[in-house]
Amino acid sequence: MTPNARPTEHLSVLASIDPISQAAGTAATGWVPVLNHDALLALIDVGVFGASATVDSKIQQAQDGSGTGAKDLTGKAITQLLAAGGNNRQAAINFRSSDLDTNNGFGWVKLSVTVGTAASLIQALLLGFYPTFETGEQFNQAGVAQIV
Repeated sequence: MTPNARPTEHLSVLASIDPISQAAGTAATGWVPVLNHDALLALIDVGVFGASATVDSKIQQAQDGSGTGAKDLTGKAITQLLAAGGNNRQAAINFRSSDLDTNNGFGWVKLSVTVGTAASLIQALLLGFYPTFETGEQFNQAGVAQIV
């Protein structure tokens, strides 16, 4: 533990799906390299569900930043969220860089959120933890406007 370190030194905002009223379909982050972080976390936030809507989310892996060989990361998908369960719910997907198929050159990930049936309010973050070489702040996506 490093009690004198700021939390932002240990995590990076790697990618986001900014708040949106997502019609039935999929919203996804871009491909992000995992080599600079030991652990990653996807946070999915659903605001108001459309009537009878569903929300699914998963992590995919690829061999490069253009998505070559893309495939799902085994066991890294949420159980479907249903409108019947109520609005304003979150889900989290924990995974490690070691979960990727590195033997076959997979080193990139993306987060996708799929809305079914009716438009729903969603947002999501892909966070990297425990940076390997530098502080986490060095790997933040361009959209991170301030760190106080």
